[in-house]
Amino acid sequence: MTVSKVVEHQRIWVEGLNRGDVSAANGVFATDCTVHITGVAQPIHGVAAWKEFMAGLLTAFPDLHLTVEDQLTDGPRVAIRWRATGTQRGPLGPVPPTGRSVTVDGLIIDHLEGGMVTERWEQWDQSGMLQQLGLA
Repeated sequence: MTVSKVVEHQRIWVEGLNRGDVSAANGVFATDCTVHITGVAQPIHGVAAWKEFMAGLLTAFPDLHLTVEDQLTDGPRVAIRWRATGTQRGPLGPVPPTGRSVTVDGLIIDHLEGGMVTERWEQWDQSGMLQQLGLA
């Protein structure tokens, strides 16, 4: 996969998230993708479940804004360092809105086949987010 195609892949997803549109995942993630997130007990299986997970974050942080800070490619693997900002204006699981803003950094490694993410490994600063929300 060429670097320009990888950049396009990430642009579609990031712009979709920044618009609050999880349907952008349909053009980036394979239907049967698997997403591993540190701190989430079980992998997320399938693009529908992934969109549901992300919709929950967008409900909690409707102004979520993601910025790609770095992007590296190695064959079918893409590494992304990102930063997200947002204000918790909706429930985050059982936690009611706090009205507090957060800045969170994270790392992703995607495995792509045929231009689609088939597997993702993601780590982000969940404890830092909880501290910024006054929950830890």
